[in-house]
Amino acid sequence: MSKILIKNVAVVLVILLAACGKPAQEAKTKPKAETEAGQLSVGQPQKLNRRGWQFMRSDSRLSLEDALQSGNWQSVTLPHTPRIEPRIVDDQWQGDAWYRLDIPLRSEWSDKKVYIDFEGAMNLAEIWLNGKKIGSHAGGYLPFTVELTEQLKPGANRLLVRLDNRDNQVTGPKPLATLDFNMYGGLYRDVWLRAENPVHITDAVHAGEVASGGIFVRYPQVARNSAQVEVQTHVHRGAEAKSLWVEHQLLDGDEPIATSQQKLDAEGKQDLADRQTLTVTQPRLWSPSSPNLYTLRTRVYAGGELTDQQDTRIGIREFRLQNGELFINGEKTFLRGVNRHQEYPYVGYALSDAAQYRDAALIKAAGFDYVRLSHYPHSKAFMRAADELGLVLLDAILGWQYFNDTPEFRDHAVQTCRDLIRRDRNHPSVLAWECSLNESQMPEPFIDRLHAAVHEEFPGDNVYSAGWKPYGYDIYLQARQHRLDHYKEPTKPYIVSEYGDWEYYAMNAGLNQDNWGDLLQADRSSRQLLADGEKRLQQQALNLMEAHNDNFNTPAFADGYWAMFDYNRGYADDLEASGLMSIERLPKFSYYFYQSQRDANDFAGPLAGGYMVHIASHWQPGSSNSFYVFSNADEVEIRLNGKPVARSAPNSRFTNLKHPTFRFELDSFVPGTLEALAYANGKVVARHKLVTAGEPGQLQLSVETAGKTPVPGSNDLLFARVRLLDARGNQTHANGIPVTFELSGDAELVSPSTIHSEDGVASALIRLGSDLSGVNLKARSPQLSAAETALTRAE
Repeated sequence: MSKILIKNVAVVLVILLAACGKPAQEAKTKPKAETEAGQLSVGQPQKLNRRGWQFMRSDSRLSLEDALQSGNWQSVTLPHTPRIEPRIVDDQWQGDAWYRLDIPLRSEWSDKKVYIDFEGAMNLAEIWLNGKKIGSHAGGYLPFTVELTEQLKPGANRLLVRLDNRDNQVTGPKPLATLDFNMYGGLYRDVWLRAENPVHITDAVHAGEVASGGIFVRYPQVARNSAQVEVQTHVHRGAEAKSLWVEHQLLDGDEPIATSQQKLDAEGKQDLADRQTLTVTQPRLWSPSSPNLYTLRTRVYAGGELTDQQDTRIGIREFRLQNGELFINGEKTFLRGVNRHQEYPYVGYALSDAAQYRDAALIKAAGFDYVRLSHYPHSKAFMRAADELGLVLLDAILGWQYFNDTPEFRDHAVQTCRDLIRRDRNHPSVLAWECSLNESQMPEPFIDRLHAAVHEEFPGDNVYSAGWKPYGYDIYLQARQHRLDHYKEPTKPYIVSEYGDWEYYAMNAGLNQDNWGDLLQADRSSRQLLADGEKRLQQQALNLMEAHNDNFNTPAFADGYWAMFDYNRGYADDLEASGLMSIERLPKFSYYFYQSQRDANDFAGPLAGGYMVHIASHWQPGSSNSFYVFSNADEVEIRLNGKPVARSAPNSRFTNLKHPTFRFELDSFVPGTLEALAYANGKVVARHKLVTAGEPGQLQLSVETAGKTPVPGSNDLLFARVRLLDARGNQTHANGIPVTFELSGDAELVSPSTIHSEDGVASALIRLGSDLSGVNLKARSPQLSAAETALTRAE
């Protein structure tokens, strides 16, 4: 990297993304082809994310005729949010979001059933085709399917979708004005078009069958030397009179390791379920440390002809709770975890699939093996990433401090529980089903219905419901930050569902976030932005060390810090800043504390692994001479300006931790180079160096892709970072320095063009188009005069 002194800064980045290779293919449920709608082939569902969609936003409720005649339509791509919001969302848009798409009729669709599948649409959906209403759906987080077959006509067919994301008493939760998170809006997840033969495997959610529909995989026996894979397949036969066969092939990579086939007794039945069992010798079991995956290939034949094929990615594993402890494949396990909101800045929920993967990779790299999906179903892309990276999930329905005692609300909540399980039951990552309204006073008969729905939809052993009330559920979710008595002895398996935030924010430690009394001092809180400086970031880390250490004084088998990323709230015009990373996914000191709790030889995903060490300091004028060091090594040595000044084994008071922290106190602050060397078996295994920086003098520009998998693809979201360095190239921690970004080529700036630095970094959000070559990004800051840096590709 060359540096040339100039008076005015201009940093240029040429992103040669095409040189990185094709975008990583997502996990397949059926063979998928990302071609245009007019090129759809039977058996190849089409992702309708690119060209062709038009969008219109309306604050008021328009009639269908008024919407069609409006001149306000604009071209968009999916995933899409109705409005780009400011970084701090002070008035999230609510209203009607309209979408339309022309779908050409294909000749090969003759005698086929044609469906459109929505992975998520916020919040009340109405769908028309060629002017006729063909479907509706309530709830913004779960998939739904609409059949198009009867209304298709020759030529173009106009699909029209209206989405209403206003407050809703049936779907809940609290109204936005009192809600602790934002729900955003729009077609913010993938949409698929598919054509099916008369004989085909049904969609698990659309079929609406209890403990059936689609492919349903269970593991009656799991051992190191042998395992059974039981596969239930729901087939729509229609009027087909030919003999039907279902065949399964289990693939380890491309190698078949088990097969099974069976003829179906289909006489007199339009829909039927086939059940077969495959035996796998010496299986590669799935666990957080070894997230081994297989492909289950299911084929359906009618009269000897292949009529449908579906690939399901599975992991053979056993979760078992015994005497309040968790055993994964027979091994006792404690799950160190975190809660996640799925929000990005500016675009809200409308993340690319690759961005979802990057979030999962950051969580794994932070030292976590467990994620509570707060407080709603997260995207299928995140679920697939969790399977691949070894993140155990607590899968939740929507709910937060809201219960509406009406039949409509109760029925809708129970149905979302059933649809959640039907969508996610084959993911090896799912430990339990949080069919519970978080922090809500639910009557016991309602809890009984939710608990029963879990076991009706997923019959068998080692299936668990979870809820924040001790009554009714298999697993009790008790939040440390809401325990007025600090701790209640549970009578059942127990997860510390949330901790580390609220109890350091409000002295009442209760649920009422509308009551702002009894607040602790701001500098004692865990809610600290990157810009709040070293002392407050150290306080956040201290709170988390204390709380996580305390969790081991309980019989919990898992805990979940609140929360992974800073996020926006509906009721407050600021960021909830208890995240281990900023909303732009930049780490705080606390991120490295949790990273130090993972063993060096344990799997950490594509972004981390091995030994690590990190000094929780900036080592700038005003820094304390006392600080913590986080490491998973045996000893840490501190050197100041090249001279050893201290060496120690872990010596903090937090002795319950898997890797207790190191605390050092030097005689005084001395500017220069502060270095930590981590030792294992007497050898240096990791280093971390801090340098006292001067004033900002140059910019360093990069685009973060969070590793090589997945590489950036079309319609992807990426963070561009400008780091403010001093004249010697050292990282500064300057706040409020304006940096202006300029972007050209097939890409757009989602964030404002001018971003102010936070802790020495200015982060812009960019969205790529479909042509990944020739994208140029520039950054400049008139307050600096230092150097120019040119990069030739995104690292």
